[in-house]
Amino acid sequence: MSATGQGSLQGTDPPELGDQSLYINRELSWLDFNDRVLELAEDTREPLIERLKFLAIHATNLDEFFMVRVAGVHEQIASRIDSRSPDGLTPSQLMEAIAQVVRAQCTRRADVFRDVLLPALARADIRIVPCEQSGASPEALERHFLERIFPALTPLAIGPGRPFPYISNLSLSLLVHLHDPALETELYARVKVPKEVLPRFIEVSRGVYVALEDVIATHLQALFPGMEVISHGLFRVTRDADFDISDEADDLLAAVEDELRRRRFGEVVRLEVSGGIEPTMRARLTEWLDLEENQVYDDFGLLDLGDLWQIAGIEGHPELRQRPWVPLTPPPLRPQADEGTEQPDIFAQMRAGDFLVHYPYHSFSASVERLVLQAASDPAVLAIKMTVYRTSDDSALVPALITAAENGKQAVCMVELKARFDERQNIRWSRELEEVGAHVVHGIPGLKTHAKAILVIRREQNRVRHYVMIGTGNFHAKNARLYEDFGLFGTDQVLGQEVANLFNTLTGYAHPGRGRKLLVAPNAMREPLLELIERTVAARQAGLGARIRMKMNSLVDERCIQALYRASQAGVPIELNVRGICCLRPGVPGVSETIRVVSIVGRFLEHSRVYAFEFGEERAVYIGSADLMPRNLDARVELLVPVESAALRAEIDDTMDRCFADDTYAWTLGADGSWRRREGHTRSVHRELMERTQQTASSSSTLSRAPACGGA
Repeated sequence: MSATGQGSLQGTDPPELGDQSLYINRELSWLDFNDRVLELAEDTREPLIERLKFLAIHATNLDEFFMVRVAGVHEQIASRIDSRSPDGLTPSQLMEAIAQVVRAQCTRRADVFRDVLLPALARADIRIVPCEQSGASPEALERHFLERIFPALTPLAIGPGRPFPYISNLSLSLLVHLHDPALETELYARVKVPKEVLPRFIEVSRGVYVALEDVIATHLQALFPGMEVISHGLFRVTRDADFDISDEADDLLAAVEDELRRRRFGEVVRLEVSGGIEPTMRARLTEWLDLEENQVYDDFGLLDLGDLWQIAGIEGHPELRQRPWVPLTPPPLRPQADEGTEQPDIFAQMRAGDFLVHYPYHSFSASVERLVLQAASDPAVLAIKMTVYRTSDDSALVPALITAAENGKQAVCMVELKARFDERQNIRWSRELEEVGAHVVHGIPGLKTHAKAILVIRREQNRVRHYVMIGTGNFHAKNARLYEDFGLFGTDQVLGQEVANLFNTLTGYAHPGRGRKLLVAPNAMREPLLELIERTVAARQAGLGARIRMKMNSLVDERCIQALYRASQAGVPIELNVRGICCLRPGVPGVSETIRVVSIVGRFLEHSRVYAFEFGEERAVYIGSADLMPRNLDARVELLVPVESAALRAEIDDTMDRCFADDTYAWTLGADGSWRRREGHTRSVHRELMERTQQTASSSSTLSRAPACGGA
């Protein structure tokens, strides 16, 4: 059931564009996205292990939603802020709606895990069972408990002189109800389940697993000698993990470290308790944590299903998984038949013409990492500059910058310390870069730097040439194998200079204006995009061909939505591929009848942003880092780059065509705000793009290469 469905809009006159009925609530739309993830876990056509993964993704998605978005709603309620979102809901109304939707989703999630996936796993010889059904002898379980688990446990009493202990964010705990026969009193104690240091699921025999908390619960008497264990229940808390850093801090890195420490003590925004927990224990937890009833969630399945990644990661069982995909080297960077096995010079290939890479179909290591690695060791390279919003431990990018600095090159890295949940990683990279003399900066005060850009400056024949890579996703090696993204490689002189100007703005003092080619937020992105929408309206009104196609993660910005409504009222056909949040309501008579919205949720995470406009014989196509959200357009440094080559536009068009034709992993948004899955199962964009990439593996594809242009 869709969270945002409210019934179709009726009436003889179309509503005004500011009318609340034309906007879907942002948070409820996100819950609809997570509902689509849950539907994939329920889909019997998906391989069993993949369904388990979708269940884990749904759970971890919901954790982050509560830590950030729900925490913000609670803060508004606590501060008695009565501001309404464009859809008209107050914070209190929104909180009630969120709780209702989440409870329904969690019930479905527990049902599919308990009643469907667990039996299916058992039929495949993977069993997750209670201790008493595991077949392991009580002696073997006790020995395992005493030798491996007991040393990691610390029971904490709750009572007079012993207040309720601090419960860390997302930790799993047992609340134990005890009776002291000597004093004839009843007591409580908390035992943390140490799944941070021990496996959540313990393999007691081949293919048979028991949950860590079940083993602990079975042996609670060992933790409380001389006491009687009356009962126990499992619980988990979620805390506010969002924070703001003052950009006026003298040492931003130190300020972020301080906030990370304070994050551990954020307000509790959700309490999850195991189904069937004693009502008295449930009430005491609610009181101890100072929560309202709508913040307590009973789960009749397994708490913290994000740990199912452990089960999904067990070896073997290929029949329960999708066929593995190994990203291929982009055609321009593959060895040519007449060159043997030697890899082509990436700089020479970029000089020969712009080319596009498409992850995860193409290899991140063979493109982005290769560019930086070659630049780090090339004597002709003067400087390497790049942005880091998120990266991974196994990425070669930051080590390559360290090598470049050690080789005497100017290595500049714009590290965004405030990239949520990646702060510690980015602090570590910052320090390692600074230790070798690299220039590390943390962006413009008051703004997050979300742009994805690499600039290599190289001396060539008494001149300096700029090599540029601009992407739609983070420079993250692991994500590049799972997230769908585009990257444009080229040497256009104007783009190179504008990217260089952007880096100068990030590292120094400047007030950049609107460039000739790049669209840069916060000052020069929304208005140019609105102008492009208006150009399609003018073309339509002049009787010329006009069309708008967009692909993004989220569509929230009210001004952009209203511009799209006006374009639809003028008759412009509009196709929107929005993976996650969509606050626009398509198909409303007199307002958005020409707008079609689809969402692709499947094997790969659709992540690229594409903005394409047609007006008569002219076209404008941009790719980059920005979604159409106020935070992206007003509070972040974002980058959109024009794709000017007809050949590269054709590749993007082909991808967009396949997205809109998908009837396997596509949902369509209706005027009533509900999402309906398309049925047909004849086309899958992910399958088709894997096949297309394999077909071009043996030769250079014309779709992946643009001819060298002026200024190269």
